[in-house]
Parts: sequence; C-alpha cells; structure tokens
Amino acid sequence: MRTLDRRADFLAANAGKRAPMPGFVLLVRERGDGDDAKRVGYTVTKKIGKAVVRNRMKRRLRALAREILPQEGVAGADHVLIGRPGGIERDFDSLRHELSKALRKVRR
Repeated sequence: MRTLDRRADFLAANAGKRAPMPGFVLLVRERGDGDDAKRVGYTVTKKIGKAVVRNRMKRRLRALAREILPQEGVAGADHVLIGRPGGIERDFDSLRHELSKALRKVRR
C-alpha cells in the first residue's frame, strides 16, 4: 500500500464516499486510472489535541490500515482516515470493528 502525500489527493478523496464512525471518518474515492493499488492517507486536526495526542492517533490509524486495508480495502481507490476526538479513548478492537464496518458501508 502506498501513502497519499499530495494535498490534491486528499481534496479529491473528500469528494468520494464517506463513512463516519465514532473514532474516525473514512473517505474512499476510486481513482479510475487502471491501477489496482490501494493508497491510504491520515489526517488528524489540532481540534483532537496537542502534538503528542495527534501523533498517537495517527499511529493508531496507521496500525489499523496496515492490518485491515490489504484484505478489505477497495482496490484502485484512495482511502483517507480522519481522526475524531473519541478515537483516542476507544480500544483498538472497537476501532478495528468500526473500520471493517465502514469499508462494508462504502462498498454498498
């Protein structure tokens, strides 16, 4: 899986499908460029907390993506995980279940 690094990719993903969950929001946009690679990006704003809290949330989102997106992610799509304030207190199993649920919701 590749990581999104251009702002234009994040903005384009915002126009895709959205699945809000208590710990995060998942955005998925199919690129339509013929490439089956799954790309992922992470966003955690300052509303979540100071740098230590934001970095911790990003680490949790990265771990989730590494574990679940290779099997359940949408091929040929950009996935963006946006951290929410409740995500830092939620246990990892709940986040894992929410990501699977969000991916099923987006595929419909």
